[in-house]
Amino acid sequence: QVQLVESGGGLVQAGESLRLSCAASGRFRSINAMRWYRQSPGKQRELVAGISSGGSTTYADSVKGRFTISGDNAKNTVYLQMNSLKPEDTAVYYCNADLRVISAVTRFWGQGTQVTVPS
Repeated sequence: QVQLVESGGGLVQAGESLRLSCAASGRFRSINAMRWYRQSPGKQRELVAGISSGGSTTYADSVKGRFTISGDNAKNTVYLQMNSLKPEDTAVYYCNADLRVISAVTRFWGQGTQVTVPS
């Protein structure tokens, strides 16, 4: 059974920083891509950042220059470094990964971690 476990969320004042981690465990052959999504009350789920197995990255316009996604292949872990946090960054952040299981690539989701930035 494959699992994605997020950690690092919490309550942080505006302007401060936080680092989220997502560790993949279980039976899989390789990681094709990993992404971070977020969802806040009254808003649709949105892609925050993503990284491919080749190292290519993508970011939402709202976080460019403030957030950085990176990965550690040895630990099967992806990180999201969040700097200069704003109240509008408040959301539940979900880790998403495309993992090669046996011969097929399958998308998995973590349980989410809450990030709160009070105004």
